[in-house]
Amino acid sequence: MTAENLAAICGVVLSLVFNYVPGISGKWGVLMPEYKRLIMLIMLVVVAGVVFGLACSGWGADFGVTVVCGKAGFVGLLQALIYAVMANQTAYQITKK
Repeated sequence: MTAENLAAICGVVLSLVFNYVPGISGKWGVLMPEYKRLIMLIMLVVVAGVVFGLACSGWGADFGVTVVCGKAGFVGLLQALIYAVMANQTAYQITKK
């Protein structure tokens, strides 16, 4: 499984959790769509940042993170982030109530 595939799956899972898990979906449902998109984007960027931070700290190997700490790894992570955002917003559009 590639990093892009994994990122896309994470984006879809985040969308489904916030739309269908009891307790979360009720609070999520009252937010305006613009805020929902912004919150999801921030969450995905934070996750990507944590993954890159783990890779650069040397702890990445302990967690199975294969991102290289450097310019190439950062560019690859940005590409994966774009796929995650696209998958997240697509899942939201086709699964919203």
